[in-house]
Amino acid sequence: MGAAAPGVAMDIHTLSVLAIALIACVFDIRTRRIPNLLTFGAAIAAGALNLVVGGLSGLGWSTVGWLVPVLLFLPFFALQGLGAGDVKLLGALGAWLGPLNALYLAFFTALAGGVAALLVVCFRGYVRQAFGNLRLLFTHWWIAGMRPLPELTLNGGRSPRVAYAIPIAVGTVATLWLR
Repeated sequence: MGAAAPGVAMDIHTLSVLAIALIACVFDIRTRRIPNLLTFGAAIAAGALNLVVGGLSGLGWSTVGWLVPVLLFLPFFALQGLGAGDVKLLGALGAWLGPLNALYLAFFTALAGGVAALLVVCFRGYVRQAFGNLRLLFTHWWIAGMRPLPELTLNGGRSPRVAYAIPIAVGTVATLWLR
């Protein structure tokens, strides 16, 4: 199954995906939260559209598209380095894009997130501290196992943060452009 039916549906599909990503950016920048209404609503809408267009296989395509980025980014959420809204947003976009494009979305989002993190670290004069934090985190994992280090989590850390909806939106645009 492709992204959506050809013609007008493809334009509506692409615009929907871009609108979801853009709305999420606005919320993430303003409130540091991405609403469940947006993420779950978008995922349900994608499933419903693909059910109507492609039947049960369309719904399955959308469901697997949701699962791919969620499962790939779930470890980062479990280690408290990524917010739940970011993971749900990736899932919602994956539901619209389908399994293969969800892989591309995850890849391009991770690339954009890495670049964004490097830019924030450099422009905030945080390079030395960032490397110290990485050393501390890897030492913690070596000794205590792969679990969150409270001083370096989203809730407990004091380091500069990236509104991750922005890298997700960049990953979305790259995925749409290259598909």
